[in-house]
Amino acid sequence: MKAPGTFLLALLLGSSAAAQTREVRELVRAIERHYQTVRTARAIFLERYSEGADTLRVESGTVYFSRPGRMRWEYEAPEEKLFLVDGKQVWFYVPADRTVTRAELDESAQWQTPLALLTRRPEFSRFCGRLELVPADSADPGVRPSETGNPVLRCLPRGNEPAFREVLLEVNRMHQIVRALVREPAGIETEFRFARWEENLPLREVLFHLDVPPGVAIVEQSEVAGPIRE
Repeated sequence: MKAPGTFLLALLLGSSAAAQTREVRELVRAIERHYQTVRTARAIFLERYSEGADTLRVESGTVYFSRPGRMRWEYEAPEEKLFLVDGKQVWFYVPADRTVTRAELDESAQWQTPLALLTRRPEFSRFCGRLELVPADSADPGVRPSETGNPVLRCLPRGNEPAFREVLLEVNRMHQIVRALVREPAGIETEFRFARWEENLPLREVLFHLDVPPGVAIVEQSEVAGPIRE
């Protein structure tokens, strides 16, 4: 027979878990409802790429999203680059190298991250096997939800061969994604911070097409090793 204190503790813990589950469910529904209404979007971004304790790259620029399945990342600093997805192919252009890398869009690999909320069906269940709220007092240095007061969701992948280990998503009170931290195996992390969101604005079709300049070489991704990284 359990002692009264043990029973009370178990009851409190169960109630707390149920409350968090409801909170997660309500937050997820609110984010999905928001992005169901968004057809196009533009924001400024800061991207940080690191391996282990070493930050290897910090870049910034402007990003555009358009349904279905299109996005344009204009890198402005420290070097001009363009990462473009036109719905069928992926293009990576570095003007200084006078080279464009092109790849076919692989549905099974390219879209299994939460950034697909901005270009595909806004459904967490497509890529998250489990969702949980990160505690405000989390010791995880990559989270720190208490700094902004915004809720942070942890998405754990589904499937046997996931494209990521976990993703942390911070959303503001309007249920817009303001930060996404993608954690991959071997200590690889890519963090995106977004600001100045503009939604449902008219975007020119030409934004999502690349006219390769004369004299620029096109390299097919199938001919080189490794995935395209923006």
